[in-house]
Amino acid sequence: MKIIIAGAGDVGTHLAKLLSRENFDILLLDEEPSKLKDLESTYDLITSTGSPTSISDLKEAGIQSADLFIAVTPSESINMTACMLATNLGAKSTLSRINNYEYLLPKNREFFAQLGVNHLIYPEVLAAEEIAESLKTSWLRQNLSFCNDALILVGIKVRSNALILNKKFNTGFLNNEKYRIVAIKRANKTIIPLGSDLLLENDLVYFICEPKELESVRIQAGKEDYSIRNVMILGASKIAQKTLQTLPSHISCKVIEIDRAKSYSMAEKFKDTLIINVDGRNIDALKEEGIEEMDAFVAVSDNSEANILACLAAKRLGVRKTIAEIENIDYIMLAESMDIGTVINKKMIAASYIYQLTLDADVLNVRTLTSADAEVVEFVVKKGAKITKSKIKDFRFPDQVNIGGYVREGMGFTVNGNSQIEADDHVIIFCASSAIRKIEKYFN
Repeated sequence: MKIIIAGAGDVGTHLAKLLSRENFDILLLDEEPSKLKDLESTYDLITSTGSPTSISDLKEAGIQSADLFIAVTPSESINMTACMLATNLGAKSTLSRINNYEYLLPKNREFFAQLGVNHLIYPEVLAAEEIAESLKTSWLRQNLSFCNDALILVGIKVRSNALILNKKFNTGFLNNEKYRIVAIKRANKTIIPLGSDLLLENDLVYFICEPKELESVRIQAGKEDYSIRNVMILGASKIAQKTLQTLPSHISCKVIEIDRAKSYSMAEKFKDTLIINVDGRNIDALKEEGIEEMDAFVAVSDNSEANILACLAAKRLGVRKTIAEIENIDYIMLAESMDIGTVINKKMIAASYIYQLTLDADVLNVRTLTSADAEVVEFVVKKGAKITKSKIKDFRFPDQVNIGGYVREGMGFTVNGNSQIEADDHVIIFCASSAIRKIEKYFN
């Protein structure tokens, strides 16, 4: 597959690095040579200096033979124009990064598809949706839903009071129909559990279950449930704005922003939200604005270091749930080691959505687990697919792959060895990023 990526910013560079691990023909295009420096020698990809809205530059990049053209520059108008040009010059499929939510409406998606823009992605909206999901349930680190909540995947940090600690999987203690544990994140290692594995204190454990069984998971994990009604948000960023628009009405938010102009601009847009012009890194200022009365603290400023430090301060001031948007991937493991709470990275979320366009199998969803260096993939089973030929226990799946559950006619089920997958089932797979290609052949 030949893929051209226009825009060597955070999202484009991360996506190029991700796809370069695969057997793809990748070309990364940008107008600034400094952004492309050293990438070609470090990763298995080609770089080209040029404009994505230049017909001659697109032709020189080989747009006429491109299977997928991805425009993720900071400029929405450049991205849209580039996709239209790419389609007319022969690209089979295109994707544009946008920053106008109206474009995502179904009627507008159809309009842009007719113009040659096949797919649209708004990373800040995806990040805001993940933050909103995380705030729905106080004791979860991560909360992903599939097929209208028929199945959910939840990430939980287990402490010393968890009932499931020190229980090996081969003892049968963890075998039940209420939930399935699909992965464990321990320090810097992601573990797909085998029979001899067990759960330890401070593990980040990923469960798949039906929503009705979430209470059973909470009890087993030793977690206390509490409602989130008051939230403080650090940063008047796009993600903050989209989060305010996404959160349910019963949650009251207060936004703190160090930049005076940004504060006034956000106050104009959100007249029912209190916007305060203070430095969120100042402990006294946080106390004065009532952080000790907050149920949750969300740090989504443009500065990853500030977000980490602010969440640490919030934790020390008694806030039980903290969420940090961390753009620098190198800081994610650091944030995890500090136990600051839920970590969000918009470029990883965006890249996982784009990645599904490169898969041959019928994939509805690919979601990156930021803290676990792994993916959750929702496959739709085709008639006659290999996975339908035998029971789960009869297959020898690749390493680092775990089938969590499936949805059939709107009902969710966790899998066991005797489960039989059928055509049209939606199957939820947990796997290392490198294993997606190995597993998709079972669903074709």
